Amino acid sequence: MLAHGRVDEGDLSAEWVFTDRHGGVSAGPYASLNVGGAVDDDPRAVGRNRAIVASYVGAESLARVHQVHGRAVARLDRVLDEPPHADASVTSTPDLALVIQTADCVPVLLADLSGGQVAGIHAGWRGVAADVVGAALDQLDPAGPVHAWVGPAICPGCYEVSEQVRDEVAAVVPAAASSTRSGTPAVDVRAGVLAQLASRGIAGTLIGGCTFESPDLFSFRRDGVTGRQAGVIVMRRRDG
Repeated sequence: MLAHGRVDEGDLSAEWVFTDRHGGVSAGPYASLNVGGAVDDDPRAVGRNRAIVASYVGAESLARVHQVHGRAVARLDRVLDEPPHADASVTSTPDLALVIQTADCVPVLLADLSGGQVAGIHAGWRGVAADVVGAALDQLDPAGPVHAWVGPAICPGCYEVSEQVRDEVAAVVPAAASSTRSGTPAVDVRAGVLAQLASRGIAGTLIGGCTFESPDLFSFRRDGVTGRQAGVIVMRRRDG
């Protein structure tokens, strides 16, 4: 596990986890805690890994979405056998563990405990350009403070993109425009996410570092064939 925390407010709490690649049962390039089911890993190993991750927050299973690099938001009240196509999920159901799967993109976890809701967001450069963070916050429509945790993702020094891509993202979030260590165009996806949160008055907390640079994390840009780590958040009633 990379990081684990909890926040309490009134009679509600939100518990969150960001995983690394250790502590699971997958082998080869997916070793070992791969939660991604669309990467040619053994489905039985993926299932066991997801159960391991769910146990980190005391849940039996994880409520997933089929991530498509867009801005759709799914409101979930249970675990679905066929996850909806979306890049963010929101729930007001206690004990339902929302999961986001990444291997360079940014996992974002939100807790609106005054409104009794939590959310998980998957944001790559396309998601930043589409403002999936804003779409999730519109769905939450919080009346009080929102806690936000921004997990590990590829850093701009390692994330070369075309000048066209950098300009497309920068047109929406100027803070995301960056350069690699060699001076070529890059996108700072986490800076873009933090700027979008800040525009809504939310201070995001950064968790973890660069996926490309850390052998403890899965990175698609670095390895090509690889697994996915998880960001998980669950809301609970403190008297439950």
